[in-house]
Amino acid sequence: MNISDLENKAREIRKRIIRMNSAAGQGHTGGDLSEVDILTALYFRILRNKDPERKNPDRDRFILSKGHGVGGYYCTLAELGALKDEDLSTYLGFETKLPGHPVRQKTPYIELNTGALGHGIPVAVGLALAAKRQGRDFRVYVLTGDGELQEGSNWEAAMSAHQYGLDNLVIINDRNRLQLADRTENIVTLEPLPDKWRAFGFDVQETSGNDMKSVVEVLEGIDFACGRPHVVIAHTVKGAGISFIEDRPAWHHRVPKGDEVEKAIAELDR
Repeated sequence: MNISDLENKAREIRKRIIRMNSAAGQGHTGGDLSEVDILTALYFRILRNKDPERKNPDRDRFILSKGHGVGGYYCTLAELGALKDEDLSTYLGFETKLPGHPVRQKTPYIELNTGALGHGIPVAVGLALAAKRQGRDFRVYVLTGDGELQEGSNWEAAMSAHQYGLDNLVIINDRNRLQLADRTENIVTLEPLPDKWRAFGFDVQETSGNDMKSVVEVLEGIDFACGRPHVVIAHTVKGAGISFIEDRPAWHHRVPKGDEVEKAIAELDR
């Protein structure tokens, strides 16, 4: 799929997010929107041997460590055809297969139940190490929030990833600079983030995480034979794509209401 097609997919996924979160009356709209271009690039171009039943041992693995961003993930899977539109209408409902965090027992493609932050990278390290020891060439991609990097378990796992030379591991940081209560740098500063990852022995790339061409170029340019694990710092805007949502802390939990829905859809249709 070319860049223009991917951009169109991302636009449709954002529309799904707006409608789904509004109908549910809850969700994490800002974080759902910031990750869309990354998820679109992964699922429509980058991931190899995609298998919704998770039976192919050579499939690339994807873990959504920022589990609260599952709304954007569900809408990506719906655009992919792995979920139906009627599934999205049950989001967060009673006995739904689309709960508020990823659950592998309920939803296709989910590799790991997440939601407690700081767990995705440690498990991804274990999967990548297993691939190395089994002589398999699958790759492990994990998407984290940036506030999530304040969890110490991530950095313990990072030391192991470097120790074992896990060049089949790609960590993508959704660097939108906002978390639940405030800006990341006001809570626990992360900068200089690239230098921190380099100090842990990672191959570090940076990209504009809401620019499809940049995301694809960086992900396709990764050297999977360099002997080092990889991190992509994807500089994004929380709420990307909708002007009245972008970079506003209140939209961590807020959902569109009333005429905000049509206003958002109209912006995406321009």
